[in-house]
Amino acid sequence: MSITPARIIIVMGVSSSGKSTVGNAIARRLHVPFLDGDGYHPEANVEKMRAGIPLTDDDRWPWLERLAAALHEAAERKDAAVGACSALKRAYRDFLTKQAGEPILFVYLDGNREVVAERMAKRSHEYMPASLLDSQFATLEVPEPATENVLTVPVTDSVDKITRTVTKSLTHLKTFKRWQ
Repeated sequence: MSITPARIIIVMGVSSSGKSTVGNAIARRLHVPFLDGDGYHPEANVEKMRAGIPLTDDDRWPWLERLAAALHEAAERKDAAVGACSALKRAYRDFLTKQAGEPILFVYLDGNREVVAERMAKRSHEYMPASLLDSQFATLEVPEPATENVLTVPVTDSVDKITRTVTKSLTHLKTFKRWQ
């Protein structure tokens, strides 16, 4: 499946895969807003994760709805927007797309547990303990390029290489004057 043109790009993957760093870099390259999905969690979700309790689907729906609305609004204001969101299940990706009311390109940061665990050990996160990494991988439904609007990139690539790979795939956005 070829990539469907989208104004909204969501960098997705398990915790510590580099979603925020990569998403920020893509947004800077495109000169569009970056929205970090972590900032849209209700406080109850944050407290659960801080306590080492994995989120349930019921915990995630309101969060995903808020993020999708904010991304759509940002894309309306600035022609495009980039977000970071784990989007671990296909149902979450479908829900985000439906709630946004338009296509979303998911950039999947693909990495194995060992690589991601090593990264997680080197950083501190406000509320995502390393103990939740196994639940992240257990929940992950790897996106299918044949049936989903996804671009898969290895987490082991540099941020610059990933950013170049993604922006090269966004030829439809180059019609906006400021990106020429």
